Amino acid sequence: MSIDRALVDAALAAVIDPNTGRPFATDKGVRNVTIDGATVGADIVLGYPAVSQYAAVRTLVEDALKQVPGVEHARVGVSQSIVAHTVQRGVKLLPSVKNIVAVASGKGGVGKSTTAVNLALALAGEGARVGILDADIYGPSLPMMLGITGRPESPDGQSMNPLTGHGVQANSIGFLIEQDNPMVWRGPMATSALEQLLRQTNWTDLDYLIVDMPPGTGDIQLTLSQRVPVTGAVIVTTPQDIALLDAKKGLKMFEKVGIPILGIVENMSMHICSNCGHEEPIFGAGGGERMAKEYGVEVLGSLPLDIAIREQADGGHPTVVSDPSGRIAEIYRSIARKVAIHIAERARDMTSKFPTIVVQNT
Repeated sequence: MSIDRALVDAALAAVIDPNTGRPFATDKGVRNVTIDGATVGADIVLGYPAVSQYAAVRTLVEDALKQVPGVEHARVGVSQSIVAHTVQRGVKLLPSVKNIVAVASGKGGVGKSTTAVNLALALAGEGARVGILDADIYGPSLPMMLGITGRPESPDGQSMNPLTGHGVQANSIGFLIEQDNPMVWRGPMATSALEQLLRQTNWTDLDYLIVDMPPGTGDIQLTLSQRVPVTGAVIVTTPQDIALLDAKKGLKMFEKVGIPILGIVENMSMHICSNCGHEEPIFGAGGGERMAKEYGVEVLGSLPLDIAIREQADGGHPTVVSDPSGRIAEIYRSIARKVAIHIAERARDMTSKFPTIVVQNT
């Protein structure tokens, strides 16, 4: 019995990606369909990093193919292809960096840096090439959180190589100064230093660069938003009303400069007692959901106020790497997957496809 190619194509077109809610066939996600006797082969190419999902995706597609009359065996390959996506108008992409994600908050103390580090580690754990830039010139925390010591090496006296922690490329002003040395700089100096860190670091083939933004909406944040090619922003807040007020200001800042909001992360949504496990919303409840509804964005995930998150970050082994099978690590991975999917849904950057036209007097 010969296999009808049209039925095979129809079966593949009907398979829904459980992570996106859309067919895999969307955006040319189904490739290399073959029919060899009673065996059908196909490749599924995801636009977001999801190594942990490969087995489930493979089984899902193989089961669908086996429903086609005449198909006895199905061979499905699963891979991922991360591409560059559009940024603010008039801002060029960085060499060797496909997508930049800004992690921001309106105020300090809401767990923004912890979120940024775990987001980077979760994306890397799913098979992406990831870097993280500590943009908090006045309070760099990346060296401690990633457990990295030492200074970046400069191969040419003008640029520097990023350091690496847990498989993630990283750079921070904290690598260049003494730990207890305060940065007593005015805004323009801090902004200039930050741009140097960003542009003079030899990032290597990054799918994502996570930028841990300083808290607030001042000169540094505005300059970064206007000059750095940001694919999207993640806003970190707590359920507390005062934190939400400041988070909304950060969200509006990104909107004004044309940077899309990928979603909101609500930290400290529930306190978990380390002795008895009792859960209590000591900072209020539902604040992130209300903010998301007001601005038409998604709550990417809610994280508890758990002493383990702080201890693991302070010890240089954030939750995603110190307790990868735990419930909190799974929340971070879910947040990372949603961020990557939202980026994948955006328009691709096609500037590299067009030649540069130079007009000369002849």
